[in-house]
Amino acid sequence: MLTLISRKRASSFALAISLATGTAVIATAVFPTEASAQRRDRDRDRDRDQEQEADGGGYSDAFRAAYVPLDEAMKAEGGDITSMRAQFEQLAGVLNTSDEKIAGGGLIFNAGIRLQDRPLQLLGMENMLASGKVPAEQAGRYNFIAYQLSNEARDYAKARRYLQGAIDNNFTTDTINASSLRIAMAESFFADNDLTSGFNYLQDAIADRKASGQPVDEQWYRRGVTVAYENQVVPTVYDFVTMWISDYPSSTNWRDAINVARNLNNYEGPEILDLFRLSRRVGALTEASDYDYYVEAADARRLPREVKDVIDEGMAAGIVSSGNLFITEALETATGRIQSDRADLPALERDAMAADAGLRTVVAAGSAFLSYDEFGKAETFYQKALGMAGVNTNEALTRLGIAKLGLGKYDEARTTFGRVTGNRESIAKLWIAYANELEKGTAGAAAQSAASVESM
Repeated sequence: MLTLISRKRASSFALAISLATGTAVIATAVFPTEASAQRRDRDRDRDRDQEQEADGGGYSDAFRAAYVPLDEAMKAEGGDITSMRAQFEQLAGVLNTSDEKIAGGGLIFNAGIRLQDRPLQLLGMENMLASGKVPAEQAGRYNFIAYQLSNEARDYAKARRYLQGAIDNNFTTDTINASSLRIAMAESFFADNDLTSGFNYLQDAIADRKASGQPVDEQWYRRGVTVAYENQVVPTVYDFVTMWISDYPSSTNWRDAINVARNLNNYEGPEILDLFRLSRRVGALTEASDYDYYVEAADARRLPREVKDVIDEGMAAGIVSSGNLFITEALETATGRIQSDRADLPALERDAMAADAGLRTVVAAGSAFLSYDEFGKAETFYQKALGMAGVNTNEALTRLGIAKLGLGKYDEARTTFGRVTGNRESIAKLWIAYANELEKGTAGAAAQSAASVESM
C-alpha cells in the first residue's frame, strides 16, 4: 500500500487555505470626510487636491459621486446593500488614481465580505493592490487573500501571480508557513493541468533549499512523487523518488518508493530479483508475499544460499510462516543444495576465467558469486560479460553496480547504474539512491570515529 499524499488530500489542503478569507479587511486609506461635504471654497479645494495628487493622485468628481452614496450605505445602521451590488462593480470603473483604488477597493472588498460575494471581494482586493499604497506589513496578507480568491475562481495564472506576491513579502501565519506556500504554487500548476511547470517549480524549489544548506520539507518530495505517479509521468516520478529517498530513507518510505516502481512496470523474474535484493537491504520486506516473490525470482535450485538466507530472515522476523508450503519446500530445496553448490564454485570460477569461456558460463559465475556476497569476483565476471557478444547489457550493468556497491565503490556503482536503460532504469535509479544513503552513512561513521579519536 502506498502512503503518499493523494490528490484528494492535496485538494483539501488547497480548499482549507482558500476558505480562510471570511473576514473583512480594513481599508488602509480612508476617503476624506470632507468628500461628502459641499465644497465651500474652490481655492481651498484646489490646494487640497494638489496635495492629494502629489501623494496618490487625489479623488476625481466622478469618484466622489460614485463613492459617497455607497460609503454611506455601508455605514448606515442595519443598512441592506444587497440591491447595490451592481453599483459597487460600477465604482471599480472609476478608480483611476492610487488614492481612489485604495479607498474604493477597500469599500468594494468589504461590501463583498458583507454580501459573501467572492468575485466582489477579489475585485476590491485587486484594486487595493494595484494602488501601490498597501502598507508593507500588509502586502503579504493582501496578496495571499487575492491568491485565495483567484484560486477559488480557478483563475490559476492570476492566483499564481498573487501567491508569488505573498511569497515575496514573506507572508506566514500560525498554520501557513513558507513551505506551505511553495507547495501551493506547485499545486496551482497541477490544478491548471500544467504538470511540467509544477514539477519544474518543485525541483527548482528543492534545488534552492539545498544550495542554501537548508533542509527540504518531505512534503515537497511526496507531492512530486504522488502527482507523477498518479499521472504515470516517467522518468520524472523516479527523479522525485530518488531525491525523496536520499533525504528521508526510512524503511516505510523505501517500501513506497519500491512499490511505485513495481506498480508502474511489468518486471520479469530477473528484474524482480534485483528489485527485491534492494528491498531486503533497506528493510522493506514487510509482507509474506514479498518473500514469496523474492524466493520465486531467486529460485532455490539456482541460488540456494541466497534463498535460504532470505527465508531464514523472514521467519526470524515473524513475517514468513512455516505453514507456507511454497516457502517450506523452497527452504528444503535450498538447504539440500547449498553444500554442493558451494563446492562447485572453484570449478565455475576457473571455467569462467578461461579465455575461451562462453557468455553463459561467465554470467553464471557472476550470478553465483553475487548471491554469496563475494562481490569482488562477481564484479570481475560481470565486467567480463559486458565485453561479450549477446550479453543482456542492462542486467549485467545492474548486477555489476550491485557488486561495486558491495565493495564500497560508490562513485563507480552510481556511474554503472547510470548506464542502465529500458525497463531496468527505474530499478537502477533506486539503487543509486541506496548508494547515496550508504555513502552518507559511511561518511557519518567516519566523522564520528574521527571525533572520538580526537577526544581521547
